[in-house]
Amino acid sequence: MATAANLEEHRTALTGHCYRMLGSAAEADDAVQETMVRAWRNLDRFEERSSMRTWLYRIATRVCLDVLGDRSRRVRPMELGPVGTPGDTLTRLPGSEWLEPIPDALALPSDADPSELVVLRQSIRLAFVAALQHLPPRQRAVLLLTEVLGWSAAEVAESLETSVASVNSALQRARATLATRDLTQARAPLSDAQSTLLDRYVEAFERYDVTTLTGLLHQDATLSMPPFCLWLQGHEPISQWMLGRGSGCRGSRLVPTSACGSPAFGQYRPPAEPGGPHKPWALIVLELSGDRIAAMNSFLDTATLFPRFGLPPELVP
Repeated sequence: MATAANLEEHRTALTGHCYRMLGSAAEADDAVQETMVRAWRNLDRFEERSSMRTWLYRIATRVCLDVLGDRSRRVRPMELGPVGTPGDTLTRLPGSEWLEPIPDALALPSDADPSELVVLRQSIRLAFVAALQHLPPRQRAVLLLTEVLGWSAAEVAESLETSVASVNSALQRARATLATRDLTQARAPLSDAQSTLLDRYVEAFERYDVTTLTGLLHQDATLSMPPFCLWLQGHEPISQWMLGRGSGCRGSRLVPTSACGSPAFGQYRPPAEPGGPHKPWALIVLELSGDRIAAMNSFLDTATLFPRFGLPPELVP
């Protein structure tokens, strides 16, 4: 007889799946908890015709479809309007509208084999999860169950209580939609050149050497700062921002972590008065392409994000 401990063994894998479906770490946590409750209540009905993980994925997918029926998709700043300028007004949107980052440790199961882990890591990338948000919920579920989890069309049809023909049709439409979006940037694991790139990024940021820092970026690299709608693109606008309205970041310290299958850093800004601790300012998630940085995503909701990522509440001198 399966136990609650058996259910808990699958929490991380389920969290990754729910995050891909919902685009929110907090909503993924809630969806997994609801999945566990439903599974526990129906444990006597688990007939072991499939693995427990498969059974739990079916429940979790239904939970996520219920959630998605009540709200619109989550977005990134680049999807809300044209590229901005360093002098534009900063417009803030509620946290519920933004695509959220998730710690790798909460979404990537430790028992995955290396080839499976590559697929799972790629599928929690910000760009990929943002692209999924453009799919209707059932298309999203079909794509994830087939392309990420490797289920057959028949297994997906049984799980979603539909026909194989409907599954194949939904999968075709989902693939066509994703084909219109650029999902080619990040690759895992990091190459030696990319590891060196990250070391140079940290050194340049902490010295606040903006010239060196922008030299590590692609020419069309982007900078975004949710919950603000403004986003910038290119060396000159990003440099102007960092030397102008963003200059309060001078003297920051970075603590490495990982988010959405990508390198990330907790950014701590210096105190107003010398001698005090550095305070949380942003979770920076980098998107790499080749040997350059393609995007710097600074998520400013540190009150929520830093505890979730296990980052310290402050850094002492």
